[in-house]
Amino acid sequence: MSESQKRPGIVSTIFSVIAAFFGVQSESNRQRDFKHGSPLAYIIVGIILATVMVFGLIGVVNWVLAASSGQ
Repeated sequence: MSESQKRPGIVSTIFSVIAAFFGVQSESNRQRDFKHGSPLAYIIVGIILATVMVFGLIGVVNWVLAASSGQ
């Protein structure tokens, strides 16, 4: 198997999902993901990263609001 035909690992899957979040996925990586990746893995990683992002934003907003109120 050549490098582009190998099944993507977890790190590659995470980077692909992050790139998809920002809309900067390269065509070669997108082709690799669709040909050799498991849809379930991308769905699970996407849900986890979206949840982390939402809770991260909530934490930042709460921190800014607390800092601006002088507490």
